[in-house]
Amino acid sequence: MKAKAMIPCIGYKDAPAAIEWLCKALGFEKHLIVPGKNNTIDHAQLTLGDAMIMTFSSNRDSPYRDRTNTPSENGGKETQSPYVILDDSDLDAHYKMAKAAGAKIIMELKEEDYGGRNYSCYDLEGHLWNFGSYDPWTDKQS
Repeated sequence: MKAKAMIPCIGYKDAPAAIEWLCKALGFEKHLIVPGKNNTIDHAQLTLGDAMIMTFSSNRDSPYRDRTNTPSENGGKETQSPYVILDDSDLDAHYKMAKAAGAKIIMELKEEDYGGRNYSCYDLEGHLWNFGSYDPWTDKQS
């Protein structure tokens, strides 16, 4: 068995606002938006180059409602965080864009001992994001 891809799914209390922020601050583009009732999002797909995330309103009526939490409902803790691989030539501009849009940078852009550079930030609802140039598929540790 071979997986074709893995796409993180992230719930937001205010998914419409989160989608706008993710596009402005982190450079995502709207691929598909399925609105729900009462200003909620049933399903959304956002892309950043060849990468994709799916998102939804965590407060909508669905089987996920009682199975997922946002960081604010989890004592500010995240149980997983996406790592997005960017070209090294794009990393500085991406970092500046995120910072200018109000992303809370928790790990400044830095060089890693194992290769590449990266930074980490929280989005507007406290989800932890990691962006870096290290690609574990192609960068080999000697």
